[in-house]
Order: sequence, then C-alpha cells, then structure tokens
Amino acid sequence: QVQLVESGGRLVQPGDSLRLSCAVSGGTFNTYTMGWFRQAPGKERLFVATISANGEHTYYACFVKGRFTISRDNDKNTVYLQMNSLKPEDTAVYSCAADREATGYEYDYWGQGTQVTVSS
Repeated sequence: QVQLVESGGRLVQPGDSLRLSCAVSGGTFNTYTMGWFRQAPGKERLFVATISANGEHTYYACFVKGRFTISRDNDKNTVYLQMNSLKPEDTAVYSCAADREATGYEYDYWGQGTQVTVSS
C-alpha cells in the first residue's frame, strides 16, 4: 500500500518562505512522477508543480513560477515544495500525489494534505 504524508504547512506572513515535504512509503518512489496540488476553501483543486522520476524535469503552474521550486530526494523517498514570496492567495491545503506511469495528468496516489495559511 502506497502512502503519502505531507508536512510543513503552517501560518506564515506575506513574503515569508516555507518548505513542504511529502514522504512516500510502500511503493517504488524513484519510478513515480510526483506532483503538488492545492485547494483553497470553496475552490477546485489546482495543479501547482510536477517533477519527473529522476528529478531532471519540472513544470509549474504559471501562478507559482519563479516563486516555488519542486525537488525530490530519491534516497529519502521524499518530494519537496519550496515556496518563497508567499502571498495571501497561496493559502490552501497542499497535497502531493504520485503518478505511476508518468502520464502527467493521472495521479494514482494522494496524500491527505497540509494547510498553508498566508496572513498578516
């Protein structure tokens, strides 16, 4: 059974930085494309960023490009999301997901999410 557990979310002020982590167990992490998504209250879930299995390729939503960085450590079975210059509109539950077959759009496993709140 593949499990994804996010951590690192908390209340921060506008302009602050935060790093989220997603630890994956029970699967073959180094073969999965990994993604981060977010969902604000009352809104649909949005794609944030994705990284290929070997970490060489990344892709970002336009609203986070230049501020967020996705990375992974295949030795630790963990994917990260470094978030800089946070804005109130970044407030959301952030979830990680694993794509077994590198489809880029069909994610097979999901974590429960971690809350990020950006407020002064």
